[in-house]
Amino acid sequence: MPPNSPIRGRGTSENIENRFMQRAVEVDGDYLDAREDEEPRPETIFLPDASKSIISYNASPDVGFDASVNPYRGCEHGCAYCYARPTHEYLDLSAGLDFETRIMVKHEASQLLRKELRAKKWTPQLVGLSGVTDCYQPIERELKLTRGCLEVFRDFRNPVVVITKNRMVTRDIDILQEMSAYNSSRVFVSVTTLDLDLNRKLEPRTSSPMQRLDAIHQLSEADISVGALVAPIIPGLNDHEIPQILEAAADAGAHFISYIVLRLPHAVAPLFEDWLEQHVPGQREKVMNRISSMRGGKVYDSDFAQRMKGTGIHAHQIANTFKVYKQKYGLTEPRKPLSTEHFRLPQQSGDQMPLW
Repeated sequence: MPPNSPIRGRGTSENIENRFMQRAVEVDGDYLDAREDEEPRPETIFLPDASKSIISYNASPDVGFDASVNPYRGCEHGCAYCYARPTHEYLDLSAGLDFETRIMVKHEASQLLRKELRAKKWTPQLVGLSGVTDCYQPIERELKLTRGCLEVFRDFRNPVVVITKNRMVTRDIDILQEMSAYNSSRVFVSVTTLDLDLNRKLEPRTSSPMQRLDAIHQLSEADISVGALVAPIIPGLNDHEIPQILEAAADAGAHFISYIVLRLPHAVAPLFEDWLEQHVPGQREKVMNRISSMRGGKVYDSDFAQRMKGTGIHAHQIANTFKVYKQKYGLTEPRKPLSTEHFRLPQQSGDQMPLW
Protein backbone atom coordinates (compact mmCIF):
# COMPACT_ATOMS: atom_id res chain seq x y z
CA MET A 1 0.00 0.00 0.00
CA PRO A 2 1.48 3.40 -0.95
CA PRO A 3 2.39 5.76 1.92
CA ASN A 4 0.22 8.69 2.93
CA SER A 5 1.03 12.15 1.59
CA PRO A 6 3.75 14.02 3.54
CA ILE A 7 2.58 16.35 6.31
CA ARG A 8 4.43 19.65 6.44
CA GLY A 9 6.52 19.91 9.60
CA ARG A 10 6.24 16.21 10.46
CA GLY A 11 8.66 13.35 9.96
CA THR A 12 5.94 10.80 9.26
CA SER A 13 2.39 10.95 7.99
CA GLU A 14 0.86 7.95 9.72
CA ASN A 15 0.21 6.28 13.04
CA ILE A 16 1.70 2.89 12.41
CA GLU A 17 0.15 0.00 14.34
CA ASN A 18 1.51 -0.54 17.85
CA ARG A 19 3.24 -3.96 17.97
CA PHE A 20 1.83 -4.56 21.48
CA MET A 21 -1.80 -3.80 20.62
CA GLN A 22 -4.47 -5.48 18.54
CA ARG A 23 -6.13 -2.24 17.53
CA ALA A 24 -4.86 0.55 15.27
CA VAL A 25 -4.91 4.25 16.14
CA GLU A 26 -6.64 6.61 13.73
CA VAL A 27 -6.27 10.40 13.50
CA ASP A 28 -9.47 12.20 14.52
CA GLY A 29 -10.69 15.77 14.23
CA ASP A 30 -9.53 16.87 17.66
CA TYR A 31 -6.01 15.81 16.70
CA LEU A 32 -5.68 18.33 13.90
CA ASP A 33 -4.55 21.91 13.65
CA ALA A 34 -4.39 23.96 10.45
CA ARG A 35 -4.85 27.38 8.93
CA GLU A 36 -7.81 27.93 6.65
CA ASP A 37 -5.61 27.86 3.56
CA GLU A 38 -3.99 24.47 4.13
CA GLU A 39 -4.73 20.84 4.81
CA PRO A 40 -5.31 19.87 8.48
CA ARG A 41 -2.07 19.09 10.31
CA PRO A 42 -1.55 17.12 13.53
CA GLU A 43 -1.41 19.32 16.60
CA THR A 44 1.19 18.70 19.30
CA ILE A 45 -0.30 17.86 22.69
CA PHE A 46 1.74 17.87 25.89
CA LEU A 47 0.74 15.45 28.63
CA PRO A 48 2.03 15.27 32.22
CA ASP A 49 4.32 12.36 33.04
CA ALA A 50 3.89 11.28 36.66
CA SER A 51 7.16 9.32 36.88
CA LYS A 52 8.48 8.96 40.42
CA SER A 53 12.12 8.72 39.33
CA ILE A 54 14.14 10.50 36.68
CA ILE A 55 17.43 8.62 36.28
CA SER A 56 17.21 5.53 34.09
CA TYR A 57 19.93 2.94 33.58
CA ASN A 58 21.14 0.88 30.65
CA ALA A 59 23.53 -2.04 30.26
CA SER A 60 24.58 -1.15 26.71
CA PRO A 61 28.38 -1.20 26.35
CA ASP A 62 28.25 0.94 23.18
CA VAL A 63 26.42 3.95 24.65
CA GLY A 64 29.15 5.60 26.74
CA PHE A 65 27.15 6.12 29.94
CA ASP A 66 25.12 3.86 32.21
CA ALA A 67 22.75 6.52 33.59
CA SER A 68 20.61 9.01 31.70
CA VAL A 69 17.93 11.65 32.23
CA ASN A 70 15.15 12.40 29.75
CA PRO A 71 12.82 15.27 30.74
CA TYR A 72 10.52 14.40 27.82
CA ARG A 73 9.12 11.20 26.30
CA GLY A 74 8.44 11.53 22.61
CA CYS A 75 10.04 14.28 20.53
CA GLU A 76 8.52 17.07 18.48
CA HIS A 77 11.65 17.28 16.34
CA GLY A 78 10.01 14.50 14.31
CA CYS A 79 13.14 12.94 12.82
CA ALA A 80 11.93 10.29 10.39
CA TYR A 81 14.65 7.83 11.36
CA CYS A 82 14.54 8.21 15.17
CA TYR A 83 15.46 4.94 16.88
CA ALA A 84 13.50 6.03 19.99
CA ARG A 85 10.12 5.98 18.25
CA PRO A 86 9.22 2.45 19.47
CA THR A 87 9.48 3.60 23.10
CA HIS A 88 6.08 5.26 22.65
CA GLU A 89 4.53 1.86 22.13
CA TYR A 90 5.04 1.14 25.83
CA LEU A 91 2.63 4.03 26.46
CA ASP A 92 -0.08 2.43 24.27
CA LEU A 93 0.70 4.99 21.59
CA SER A 94 2.09 4.75 18.07
CA ALA A 95 5.72 5.08 17.03
CA GLY A 96 4.47 7.22 14.15
CA LEU A 97 2.66 10.54 14.52
CA ASP A 98 1.96 9.93 18.20
CA PHE A 99 5.68 9.94 18.95
CA GLU A 100 6.08 13.49 17.64
CA THR A 101 2.67 14.88 18.60
CA ARG A 102 1.94 13.27 21.99
CA ILE A 103 4.78 14.46 24.21
CA MET A 104 5.01 13.30 27.82
CA VAL A 105 6.43 16.03 30.05
CA LYS A 106 8.21 15.36 33.35
CA HIS A 107 7.43 18.63 35.11
CA GLU A 108 9.14 17.48 38.32
CA ALA A 109 12.37 16.48 36.55
CA SER A 110 14.77 18.76 38.45
CA GLN A 111 13.20 18.02 41.85
CA LEU A 112 13.39 14.27 41.23
CA LEU A 113 16.99 14.59 40.04
CA ARG A 114 18.02 16.56 43.12
CA LYS A 115 16.46 13.90 45.34
CA GLU A 116 18.17 11.03 43.53
CA LEU A 117 21.63 12.64 43.51
CA ARG A 118 21.33 13.30 47.23
CA ALA A 119 20.36 9.70 48.04
CA LYS A 120 22.98 7.57 49.82
CA LYS A 121 22.75 4.92 47.12
CA TRP A 122 23.84 7.35 44.38
CA THR A 123 27.35 6.72 43.04
CA PRO A 124 28.74 9.82 41.28
CA GLN A 125 29.01 8.98 37.59
CA LEU A 126 28.56 10.40 34.13
CA VAL A 127 24.91 11.01 33.23
CA GLY A 128 23.65 11.41 29.69
CA LEU A 129 21.09 14.16 29.16
CA SER A 130 19.08 13.05 26.09
CA GLY A 131 19.80 9.36 26.21
CA VAL A 132 16.55 8.76 24.32
CA THR A 133 14.71 11.91 23.18
CA ASP A 134 16.17 15.38 22.64
CA CYS A 135 16.22 17.47 25.81
CA TYR A 136 16.15 20.69 23.75
CA GLN A 137 13.06 20.06 21.66
CA PRO A 138 10.89 23.16 21.02
CA ILE A 139 8.77 23.05 24.23
CA GLU A 140 11.96 23.34 26.31
CA ARG A 141 12.10 27.02 25.40
CA GLU A 142 8.97 27.50 27.50
CA LEU A 143 9.26 24.84 30.20
CA LYS A 144 13.04 24.99 30.87
CA LEU A 145 13.10 21.50 32.37
CA THR A 146 16.51 20.75 30.87
CA ARG A 147 17.94 23.96 32.27
CA GLY A 148 16.56 23.00 35.68
CA CYS A 149 18.31 19.62 35.45
CA LEU A 150 21.59 21.26 34.42
CA GLU A 151 21.35 23.53 37.45
CA VAL A 152 21.08 20.44 39.64
CA PHE A 153 24.08 18.77 37.98
CA ARG A 154 26.03 22.01 38.48
CA ASP A 155 25.09 22.24 42.16
CA PHE A 156 26.21 18.65 42.77
CA ARG A 157 29.15 18.94 40.36
CA ASN A 158 28.09 15.65 38.82
CA PRO A 159 29.38 15.18 35.26
CA VAL A 160 26.87 15.34 32.41
CA VAL A 161 27.04 14.88 28.65
CA VAL A 162 24.37 16.59 26.53
CA ILE A 163 23.34 15.29 23.11
CA THR A 164 21.14 17.52 20.95
CA LYS A 165 20.14 18.67 17.46
CA ASN A 166 19.00 22.07 18.70
CA ARG A 167 20.91 25.35 18.94
CA MET A 168 18.85 26.08 22.06
CA VAL A 169 21.69 24.46 24.00
CA THR A 170 23.54 27.78 23.70
CA ARG A 171 20.96 29.30 26.05
CA ASP A 172 22.59 27.31 28.85
CA ILE A 173 26.21 28.20 28.12
CA ASP A 174 26.45 29.92 31.50
CA ILE A 175 25.77 26.68 33.39
CA LEU A 176 27.83 24.46 31.07
CA GLN A 177 30.75 26.88 31.29
CA GLU A 178 30.62 26.88 35.08
CA MET A 179 30.62 23.08 35.05
CA SER A 180 33.51 22.94 32.61
CA ALA A 181 35.73 24.49 35.29
CA TYR A 182 35.37 21.16 37.10
CA ASN A 183 35.64 19.07 33.92
CA SER A 184 32.05 17.99 34.38
CA SER A 185 30.24 19.02 31.16
CA ARG A 186 30.40 17.97 27.51
CA VAL A 187 28.12 18.58 24.54
CA PHE A 188 27.59 16.57 21.37
CA VAL A 189 25.79 18.50 18.63
CA SER A 190 24.35 16.12 16.06
CA VAL A 191 25.02 17.19 12.46
CA THR A 192 23.23 14.87 10.05
CA THR A 193 23.51 16.84 6.82
CA LEU A 194 24.55 20.24 5.47
CA ASP A 195 21.73 20.13 2.90
CA LEU A 196 18.97 22.39 4.24
CA ASP A 197 16.32 20.85 1.98
CA LEU A 198 17.14 17.33 3.21
CA ASN A 199 17.29 18.61 6.79
CA ARG A 200 13.78 20.10 6.57
CA LYS A 201 12.33 16.84 5.22
CA LEU A 202 14.30 14.38 7.37
CA GLU A 203 14.40 16.34 10.67
CA PRO A 204 11.54 18.81 10.24
CA ARG A 205 11.53 20.67 13.58
CA THR A 206 15.22 20.64 14.42
CA SER A 207 17.70 23.49 14.09
CA SER A 208 19.16 24.01 10.62
CA PRO A 209 22.66 22.73 9.81
CA MET A 210 24.13 26.23 10.04
CA GLN A 211 22.46 26.83 13.40
CA ARG A 212 23.97 23.62 14.75
CA LEU A 213 27.42 24.62 13.53
CA ASP A 214 26.89 27.99 15.16
CA ALA A 215 26.07 26.19 18.43
CA ILE A 216 29.37 24.29 18.19
CA HIS A 217 31.16 27.59 17.59
CA GLN A 218 29.55 29.35 20.55
CA LEU A 219 30.22 26.44 22.91
CA SER A 220 33.81 26.15 21.74
CA GLU A 221 34.38 29.88 22.19
CA ALA A 222 33.11 29.49 25.76
CA ASP A 223 35.74 26.79 26.41
CA ILE A 224 33.12 24.08 26.82
CA SER A 225 34.04 20.58 25.67
CA VAL A 226 32.02 20.25 22.47
CA GLY A 227 32.05 17.98 19.47
CA ALA A 228 29.96 16.94 16.52
CA LEU A 229 28.09 13.68 16.18
CA VAL A 230 27.48 12.74 12.55
CA ALA A 231 24.32 10.77 13.14
CA PRO A 232 22.81 8.99 11.57
CA ILE A 233 24.89 8.23 8.54
CA ILE A 234 22.42 6.85 5.99
CA PRO A 235 24.18 4.90 3.23
CA GLY A 236 23.12 6.14 -0.17
CA LEU A 237 21.57 9.33 1.21
CA ASN A 238 24.01 11.42 3.27
CA ASP A 239 27.21 9.34 3.47
CA HIS A 240 28.74 11.35 0.62
CA GLU A 241 28.62 14.42 2.90
CA ILE A 242 31.09 13.04 5.46
CA PRO A 243 34.10 15.09 4.22
CA GLN A 244 32.11 18.34 4.10
CA ILE A 245 30.50 17.80 7.51
CA LEU A 246 33.85 17.08 9.17
CA GLU A 247 35.41 20.16 7.57
CA ALA A 248 32.50 22.35 8.68
CA ALA A 249 32.59 20.95 12.22
CA ALA A 250 36.34 21.56 12.48
CA ASP A 251 35.95 25.12 11.17
CA ALA A 252 33.21 25.71 13.77
CA GLY A 253 35.60 24.72 16.55
CA ALA A 254 34.59 21.13 17.33
CA HIS A 255 37.08 19.46 19.66
CA PHE A 256 36.15 15.92 18.60
CA ILE A 257 33.82 14.05 16.30
CA SER A 258 32.10 10.68 16.09
CA TYR A 259 29.45 8.96 13.99
CA ILE A 260 26.61 6.44 14.18
CA VAL A 261 25.14 4.50 11.27
CA LEU A 262 21.36 4.46 10.83
CA ARG A 263 19.43 2.08 13.10
CA LEU A 264 15.90 0.97 12.21
CA PRO A 265 14.44 -1.03 15.11
CA HIS A 266 10.87 -2.33 15.04
CA ALA A 267 8.36 0.20 13.64
CA VAL A 268 11.09 2.62 12.55
CA ALA A 269 11.91 0.48 9.51
CA PRO A 270 8.54 0.73 7.73
CA LEU A 271 8.15 4.36 8.76
CA PHE A 272 11.54 5.25 7.29
CA GLU A 273 10.88 3.26 4.13
CA ASP A 274 7.64 5.19 3.67
CA TRP A 275 9.58 8.43 4.18
CA LEU A 276 11.98 7.42 1.41
CA GLU A 277 9.04 6.67 -0.90
CA GLN A 278 7.49 10.07 -0.14
CA HIS A 279 10.58 12.25 -0.43
CA VAL A 280 13.27 10.44 -2.47
CA PRO A 281 11.46 7.59 -4.25
CA GLY A 282 14.24 7.11 -6.77
CA GLN A 283 16.71 6.34 -3.98
CA ARG A 284 14.55 4.08 -1.82
CA GLU A 285 15.77 0.77 -3.24
CA LYS A 286 19.43 1.78 -3.16
CA VAL A 287 19.24 3.07 0.41
CA MET A 288 17.38 0.04 1.78
CA ASN A 289 19.70 -2.38 -0.04
CA ARG A 290 22.75 -0.70 1.45
CA ILE A 291 21.22 -0.69 4.90
CA SER A 292 20.55 -4.43 4.71
CA SER A 293 24.06 -5.05 3.39
CA MET A 294 25.40 -3.43 6.58
CA ARG A 295 23.13 -5.53 8.82
CA GLY A 296 23.90 -9.01 7.57
CA GLY A 297 20.99 -8.99 5.13
CA LYS A 298 18.50 -7.66 7.70
CA VAL A 299 17.10 -4.17 8.14
CA TYR A 300 18.30 -4.06 11.75
CA ASP A 301 20.61 -6.00 14.04
CA SER A 302 20.62 -5.19 17.76
CA ASP A 303 24.01 -6.79 18.42
CA PHE A 304 26.01 -4.35 20.57
CA ALA A 305 29.23 -5.15 18.70
CA GLN A 306 28.02 -3.72 15.40
CA ARG A 307 24.69 -1.87 15.74
CA MET A 308 26.30 1.60 15.80
CA LYS A 309 28.70 1.03 12.88
CA GLY A 310 27.41 -1.90 10.82
CA THR A 311 29.40 -4.53 8.94
CA GLY A 312 30.32 -5.24 5.34
CA ILE A 313 31.81 -3.24 2.49
CA HIS A 314 29.65 -0.12 2.89
CA ALA A 315 30.34 0.01 6.63
CA HIS A 316 34.08 -0.25 5.93
CA GLN A 317 33.88 2.51 3.33
CA ILE A 318 32.14 4.81 5.80
CA ALA A 319 34.64 4.00 8.56
CA ASN A 320 37.64 4.57 6.29
CA THR A 321 36.26 7.83 4.89
CA PHE A 322 35.55 9.07 8.39
CA LYS A 323 39.05 8.12 9.57
CA VAL A 324 40.79 9.86 6.67
CA TYR A 325 38.91 13.15 7.00
CA LYS A 326 39.01 13.07 10.79
CA GLN A 327 42.80 13.09 10.53
CA LYS A 328 42.81 15.67 7.73
CA TYR A 329 40.83 18.18 9.78
CA GLY A 330 42.62 17.57 13.08
CA LEU A 331 39.76 15.93 14.95
CA THR A 332 41.79 13.01 16.31
CA GLU A 333 42.55 14.28 19.82
CA PRO A 334 41.15 11.79 22.36
CA ARG A 335 38.41 13.00 24.68
CA LYS A 336 39.48 13.40 28.29
CA PRO A 337 37.07 11.54 30.61
CA LEU A 338 34.79 13.80 32.61
CA SER A 339 35.53 13.92 36.33
CA THR A 340 33.52 12.87 39.38
CA GLU A 341 36.16 13.98 41.89
CA HIS A 342 34.44 17.31 42.58
CA PHE A 343 31.04 15.78 43.39
CA ARG A 344 29.48 17.29 46.50
CA LEU A 345 26.18 17.45 48.36
CA PRO A 346 25.06 21.07 48.16
CA GLN A 347 23.60 22.63 51.27
CA GLN A 348 19.83 22.52 51.43
CA SER A 349 17.75 25.47 52.55
CA GLY A 350 17.15 25.06 56.26
CA ASP A 351 20.43 23.21 56.88
CA GLN A 352 22.18 24.50 59.97
CA MET A 353 25.52 26.18 59.34
CA PRO A 354 28.48 24.97 61.41
CA LEU A 355 29.44 27.19 64.33
CA TRP A 356 33.15 27.05 63.45
